[in-house]
Amino acid sequence: MGGTHRSRDVELGGPAAAADAQARLDVIAQDLLDHLPCPSEPCATCTRLVPGTGSATADVVIVGEAPGAAEDRSGVPFVGNAGKLLDRLLEEAGLVRPDVFVTNVVKARPPGNRDPKPDEVAHHWPWLQAQLDVLQPRLLVPLGRHALGRFAPKADRISDVHGRVLERDGRRLFPLYHPAAALHNPGLRETLSADARALGDALRAGA
Repeated sequence: MGGTHRSRDVELGGPAAAADAQARLDVIAQDLLDHLPCPSEPCATCTRLVPGTGSATADVVIVGEAPGAAEDRSGVPFVGNAGKLLDRLLEEAGLVRPDVFVTNVVKARPPGNRDPKPDEVAHHWPWLQAQLDVLQPRLLVPLGRHALGRFAPKADRISDVHGRVLERDGRRLFPLYHPAAALHNPGLRETLSADARALGDALRAGA
């Protein structure tokens, strides 16, 4: 475990409760996989669906927009270059990947890595909502403007709200720029590192 975080197994009733939460997440993931074949994009065009992975008792849930090419091949979220940068950012926050749950708003890679369309987001939203109902995280970390827009008003621009705690519709958010943005714009790496350290500070402060 990272230095700033511990599992909520004790708070949630010990190993039995953690196992129950994992079983419920497994049911959600299987329900997602069982809905194939699906005629609509991006389900119809992806190689694999990507339900999400991580701790069933995570304090922190990381939410991206949609899988990319590496995730489409593996069925695991954030395993490409953006995922490697995410792992380094988690380390700066005092976390490691097994501490958190990592998923996406849309569970299938859109063709050509285009932005998901509103009807595609709506199609996948029930599975994400079900996951969040199980996890009940202390902090939900949307990565990038598209993921942020699913949880906060469009008036909340990522450039204005990144790196701090927001209260929106009963959820505590901690928006970060998407790691992929820093791969294209190295100038964002310093900002992302500072925001990751701020995330660790927020967790230590009980956010």
